[in-house]
Parts: sequence; structure tokens; C-alpha cells
Amino acid sequence: MYAYTNSSTEDKSKYNSIANLIDLHKGREGSLIQVLHGAQKIYGYLPLDLQEFIADKMEVPLSKVSGVVSFYSFFSVKPRGQHIIRVCMGTACYVRGGKEIVEHLLDTLGVELGGTTADGKFTFEVARCIGSCGLAPAIMIDDVVYKQMTPAKVNTLLAKF
Repeated sequence: MYAYTNSSTEDKSKYNSIANLIDLHKGREGSLIQVLHGAQKIYGYLPLDLQEFIADKMEVPLSKVSGVVSFYSFFSVKPRGQHIIRVCMGTACYVRGGKEIVEHLLDTLGVELGGTTADGKFTFEVARCIGSCGLAPAIMIDDVVYKQMTPAKVNTLLAKF
């Protein structure tokens, strides 16, 4: 049985929300990914103690939970920034300038891929494909897709955040 050790009221509230989410999905085939998505939305990321909590409440092995978390790039085990920037590196985006956008963002944000800016504002990632090939090169900030990006357009867009 998972022993809850976090003491902050905010964490307890988040864990209670995640427990409620698990109760809605527990026992349903294929519900682990839905629970993990919801938990990450509530908590912000999926640290090991939260994965243990989810495994215990769903009555599945921790190895299964951790395997799903590590397999899908959407999930994070580290805190993320307020906004998630993803540059598409699918074939269409890559050949139309995706690599240059990645290099520009690395310089502009001053972080490595997967890193979060010092102020906690942005986490920078690449995506294999975001399914917007006709808009290439495309980036996503949070859940919004921005089309036909250039380094100058990226600068203008970042200024809005």
C-alpha cells in the first residue's frame, strides 16, 4: 500500500484529485494512459512517488506505470515550465526549416532539448511529428499549433508570452 508522505496542503489536494480521477477509470481496459495524462495535467509532471501512488491505486505494477511514462515523450518525470514549446521534426517540417528553428530556440532560450528556462517560463522539446505537415515548419506552444515558422516569427511569438 502506498504511504503518502508529502506534507504540503497543495500536494495533498492534487493527490486527492488524482485519486478521484483513478476512481473514475480504475478497472477499465486501457485506462492507464488516460489516468497518467490527467495526473500530469493536475500535478504538472509524474515523479516516482506519484507513479507509485498511481500504481497502488490502480492495482498495477509500478514497472507498468513507469514503462508507459518512459515510453511516451508526452510524459515528464521532471517539473516543466509554464509553457511547453515543441518543434516538429517530422520530415516536412525538418526539410522546410525545422532544424533552424530548433537551433534558434536553443540559443534564444539558453536551454538544452528537454530543458526548462531558469525563470520556469518555457520547457523546450522536439516532437517527431505533430500531424501538421501542410503547415510546415510548425511548432506547438502548449496545445496551439503555429504554422510556417521562421526564427523571426518565433521571436515575435515568444514576445507574446
